[in-house]
Amino acid sequence: MISQFLFLLCFEQNVAQPRAIFMIIGLCLSQRDMTGDENLAEFLLTDLHQGNAGEYTCEYYTILSPYTTSQPSDVLLLLVTGGFPKPSLQAYPSRNVTAGKKVPLRCQKPYNVVDYVRFSLLKEGMSEPIRDWRPLGNMAGFSLQNVTVKDTGNYSCVYYQKSSPFWASHPSDSLEIWVTATTLGDNPSVSPSTTSGDYTKGNVIRLGLAALVLIIIGAFLIEAWYSQKESPRGSRSHSFPGKQ
Repeated sequence: MISQFLFLLCFEQNVAQPRAIFMIIGLCLSQRDMTGDENLAEFLLTDLHQGNAGEYTCEYYTILSPYTTSQPSDVLLLLVTGGFPKPSLQAYPSRNVTAGKKVPLRCQKPYNVVDYVRFSLLKEGMSEPIRDWRPLGNMAGFSLQNVTVKDTGNYSCVYYQKSSPFWASHPSDSLEIWVTATTLGDNPSVSPSTTSGDYTKGNVIRLGLAALVLIIIGAFLIEAWYSQKESPRGSRSHSFPGKQ
């Protein structure tokens, strides 16, 4: 996390009693008294540091009879970046793609830094990693499948320890992925520019064929006119072959 403070929210929609105690259980134990109809408790972590990294769960218990205790929530893994040198992030073959394509990404950490890690792919504006993957040697491969224009954005990656103390690296330098739309209507293979070009070319071809047909028809009409003009002369000369 880059910010210096963080809110953790613990929420339960079906608390039967109007009064309950919520607890966050992690590297530290904290309690909040929930009152009212919101069934929500907020926990604030300030001055974030590597010691705040870890696995957090939340649960609640009621303080009136009948006393009940909830099951723990799903585990939330909190990573505080900055513990190790940053990795590098690259896109192959290009970071500029058209919609519907695949974008292979490779995140690589420096050699001989730390072992037994996992890699996470981050996107600017999203609070959670969009991919989490085990490494292959010193790097991990990610893939954005069937991308759309909404996948355009700035990406980075981190690597982190798989067990306590869950230290994480600095984020990699930002990599901008640019996805361009190529579809028009429901046809995924025709772009607007291609459609316009094909339409213009088709008009030119049709006009050329129409002109050719007119020329051919004109040639036939001229030939027919000359033939009709010459026919009377030929018939008179043959009707009187012996007259001099």
